[in-house]
Amino acid sequence: MHIDAYRVRGVGLAVAVALLMAFAVPARADTVTDWNLQASVALGAAGQSPPVATVHLAMVHAAVYDAVNAIDRRYEPYLGAPEARHWYSKDAAGATAAYRVVASIVPGQQAVLDAQYATSLAAIPDGRAKQGGIAVGEAAAAAMIAARTGDGRFGPFRFPVGSLPGQWRPVLPAMVSDPNAWLARVEPFLIESPSQFRSGGPNTLPTRTYAKEFAEVEELGSLTSSTRTADQTDMARFWAEGLAIWTRVARELSIRSGLEIADNARLFSMLYLTGADALISCWDDKAYWLFWRPITAIREADTDANPATQADPGWLPLINTPPYPDHPSGLACVSSAMARTLRDFFGTNRLEFTATSATSNTTRSFTSFSQAIEEIVDARVYSGLHFRTADEDGALIGKQVARYRDKHYFDSANSDD
Repeated sequence: MHIDAYRVRGVGLAVAVALLMAFAVPARADTVTDWNLQASVALGAAGQSPPVATVHLAMVHAAVYDAVNAIDRRYEPYLGAPEARHWYSKDAAGATAAYRVVASIVPGQQAVLDAQYATSLAAIPDGRAKQGGIAVGEAAAAAMIAARTGDGRFGPFRFPVGSLPGQWRPVLPAMVSDPNAWLARVEPFLIESPSQFRSGGPNTLPTRTYAKEFAEVEELGSLTSSTRTADQTDMARFWAEGLAIWTRVARELSIRSGLEIADNARLFSMLYLTGADALISCWDDKAYWLFWRPITAIREADTDANPATQADPGWLPLINTPPYPDHPSGLACVSSAMARTLRDFFGTNRLEFTATSATSNTTRSFTSFSQAIEEIVDARVYSGLHFRTADEDGALIGKQVARYRDKHYFDSANSDD
């Protein structure tokens, strides 16, 4: 499962299995991380792609945060604070909020979700605290469902298909246009508009900069490259899994820091709200620039009016190209947003962590969040999926979204700022 290479057809079972592998980390699970897993698997079983599932996980975790925070009272709410007593059950509140929101999104998973919700409630002692928590969770979920009704999800928008040099068109292997292009028209959760952080766009075709990036991805991103190193190949395959890696990193850091339910509610809400808005911004930017992918650019280089490029009609990338435009990189957008969020939450960029990828079956280690983002920028070139500018602009969009969230949301309830 990765942000730039999901299959358009038959994704339900495959995504569900991938999500089980990606999210199932039993150590120190609490209500927040448990329902992160339950919601993720339900969304995957319903056939939702990673970008779409991220938007819906933002809804789930924001409702969980408002429910738990209404009892905890340490931070400003996202949508609002339902009436609550400090002794109400945070577990009942969080489980109820998550269950109600995800069930509203994927009603076809109702029976499974009902059983999971019953299990969650059975672990909480009966009494007024439990009933109070349930009521708070119901209120937070209702507020979220109402707020996101008519927000542009599942709209009719599709990326326009071009035929001129530089214009995007469907490519191998699927040869289709992204059925979830409507992400570009979804109302953001945090920022003011999808176009708020518009990128500078791709390089123009006749320039030396374009030719330089063309040559880089042609050589290092080719399926049959003889110059890409083993580490660079591993890097590309590792990050092909996409944002599921960041969820596992968040879990690892949560366990290491001994976070309790209220802290996890805030962390995962920040993570997915910021990631969702980065993806919405990214898809809006893709729709604005509609720039061709390297596979098209390299195969049709004889049309680009650049004397420094040459066509290779049989060129293929290391990683299969997804069904949407090149600029900017979706993985760079969402990864930068999530990495910056983790940095803000834990108060430092220099935090060591490791992760194992389900696509490469290898483990990579990092000394900082920024190091991981720098690696992703390189990895998408080595994958043959993006020109370098698409990766760099994607990382910048994610950073800008996270910076906006940091300035406007999740303040301390006692803060005067």
